[in-house]
Amino acid sequence: MKTGVERVAAKARQERDFCFTSLTHHLTVELCEESLHGIRKNSAAGVDQKDVKQTQEEFSQWIHSTLKSVHDRGYKAPPVKRVFIPKPGKRAKRPIGIPTVKDRCLQIATVKVLNAIYEQDFLNCSFGGRPRLSAHQAVGTLTTAIASKKVSWVYEADLKNFFGSLDHGWVMRFLQHRVKDPRITSLIKRWLNAGVMVNDKLEVTSLGTPQGGPISVLISNIYLHYVLDLWVEKLVKPKLKGEMHYVRYVDDFVLCFQHEEDAKLFERALANRLRKFSLDLEPTKTRLVEFGRFAVRESKRKGRSKPETIYFLGFTFYCTKNVAGKFKVGAKTEKSRLSRSMLKMKEKLLKIRHLPLEVQTKAINIMLVGHYRYYGIGGNFDSLKLMYRFTVFSWLKTLKTRSQKHHLTWERYNKILKVHHLSEPKIYQSYSRLRSLALL
Repeated sequence: MKTGVERVAAKARQERDFCFTSLTHHLTVELCEESLHGIRKNSAAGVDQKDVKQTQEEFSQWIHSTLKSVHDRGYKAPPVKRVFIPKPGKRAKRPIGIPTVKDRCLQIATVKVLNAIYEQDFLNCSFGGRPRLSAHQAVGTLTTAIASKKVSWVYEADLKNFFGSLDHGWVMRFLQHRVKDPRITSLIKRWLNAGVMVNDKLEVTSLGTPQGGPISVLISNIYLHYVLDLWVEKLVKPKLKGEMHYVRYVDDFVLCFQHEEDAKLFERALANRLRKFSLDLEPTKTRLVEFGRFAVRESKRKGRSKPETIYFLGFTFYCTKNVAGKFKVGAKTEKSRLSRSMLKMKEKLLKIRHLPLEVQTKAINIMLVGHYRYYGIGGNFDSLKLMYRFTVFSWLKTLKTRSQKHHLTWERYNKILKVHHLSEPKIYQSYSRLRSLALL
C-alpha cells in the first residue's frame, strides 16, 4: 500500500498542472520523528541552545503542540542563529543560518512532503539539494556534454548573494503554482520572515532566506526552477541555432554552447531575466570561455599555448587527451578548495595534538577519506596525493610541538605511521563511472 507522500507524488506525476490544497495532514508525528532521527548527532544547536540529543529526548513533549500550531496556522518560527564560515580561498566569510533542532525537524518533514510534488516537476539540469542526486552527477553531466556533444563555448555563472536576494513575493507566487494549502503556505511565510539572530540582536528582512536550513534549499530550487530552468529549456533553447546543454547546482550553473553567437545572445538575455526577479550575477565568477574539442586548435590559431580552464563545484576542468589521443575533459581539485582543505587539516591537527595517537589517527582519516570521496574522480589522483603528503608532513610538525623534551625524527615518525596508518589517496569515481552518472 502506498504511503500518503507516495500518493502525493503519484498525483503530481500524473497531473502536471494539479494544485494541492490539502497537504498538512501528511506532516505526521511519525514523519517528524523519522526526520528528527535523520539529523546528525553533532549538529549545532540553534538559538534555544538545545542539541539533537536533548531534542530527541523531549520529542513527545513538544511534537503534538507543534503540529497543532501548524494546523491552526499559529506556528511561530524561531529565528535562526547566524554563524560565519570561510569562503574558499578568501578572507571573507559566508553567513550560514542554523535553525533550532525542533524547527529543523519540522522543515525536513515539510521538505519531504513538498519534494513528493516538486521531484516530479524539476528538470534533469538541476542537481543541488535534491534526493538521490549528487554533485558527482552534475560533474559527470557537464563533462559528458562537453566531451561528447557539439560544445565549443562554456558560460559559467554564479549568482550574487543568491540566498539573501530571494524576493518573498515571487517565492509565494512560484509556490502557489502547485501548493495552495493555506497552512503550508503560512508555514513557508513564517520561515521566510523568522529573521536572524546576530549577537543577541534580531534582524528581520523582507528579502532572502537564511542559507543553511533544509527549507531554504527547496525554496531556492523552486525559485530557480521557474526563473532559470524552465526559461532556459522552454524559451531560450528553441531559439538557438546550435546545441545547448545546461547544468545547475543550486546557484552555480554552467551552459555549454555549440556557437559563440548563441552564447552571447543568451548572456545578454540572462541579465534582463535575472533583474526581473531581483537577482544579479557575480561578475568575478561569471564568464564566457572557449572550451571543448576544438578549443586547442583555436587557441593555437589565436596565439595561446592552451585553452582556458573552467570551474564548477570545486573542480578545475581543462582540455586534454586520453591514452588513445582523443579529446577528454580533465578535472582536478580547484586550488582554492585544496588550500581550504589543507588549512582545515592543519587546524584540526593543532586542536587534537595532545590526544592519544589512535584518536588522532581516526580523526585525521575521517577528514582524508571525506576529501577523497568528493575529490577522488578520474584523473585527479595527483591532487589527492598533494593532500595526503601535506597531511603526513603537517602531522609530523604538529607532533613535534607536543613536547620540548623529545625530538621526533623521521625514523621514529615512520614507525608511528606503520602502526597508525593514514588513509592513502583513492579514486572513488572513475572517468567512465562519472560519464555513466550523466543525465543527458
